[in-house]
Amino acid sequence: MKEAAHMIVVLVIICTVCGVALSGFREMTAERIENQVLMNVQGPRVNKVLEGSQNDLIADRKVIKIDGQEVLLFMGKKDGKPWAIAYETLGKGFGGDLKVMVGYDIENDKLTGIQIVSHKETPGVGSKVTEDQFTQRFKGIEIDLKAEPEKRLSKKIDAISGATYSSQGVYEAIGKSLQLYMAIKKQDLSTK
Repeated sequence: MKEAAHMIVVLVIICTVCGVALSGFREMTAERIENQVLMNVQGPRVNKVLEGSQNDLIADRKVIKIDGQEVLLFMGKKDGKPWAIAYETLGKGFGGDLKVMVGYDIENDKLTGIQIVSHKETPGVGSKVTEDQFTQRFKGIEIDLKAEPEKRLSKKIDAISGATYSSQGVYEAIGKSLQLYMAIKKQDLSTK
């Protein structure tokens, strides 16, 4: 009996030390991981969505609160003035969440484009939403801020054949981003 209790105590101590060490390593590397995601995952996508910006989009990012929700906002500037914004929203695809970077021209109320940041869609089918042939369809679409939510985009984009759920996930993410866009438009972005 003493031997069993001794093994349990040793096992608990080992597990506790390992758990504390793992959480410590996670805490120590969290900032480095975030920077790597910014530079290698979000950075290329936001640069593509806000093409033509004259500032460092990663360095000029801001976290703003909209309806109690924190949003990482990338702001494109021309001649020192904000002209476009981009941020991520989620939609449900066939394989799970689709993380979509959506960009807006805030001067003309148009989409500057979209890029898929991450997905778990079926390779060769649902993953087609990441291809330029699909994402370029959204570039330059005008937004009617006075229209009903489902009619705000001036143009309907056809779904990808065989990837209806994935396409709908992208539309869902854009719909969510439009709601945020309307709230962001009410703020003075020149001071952000």
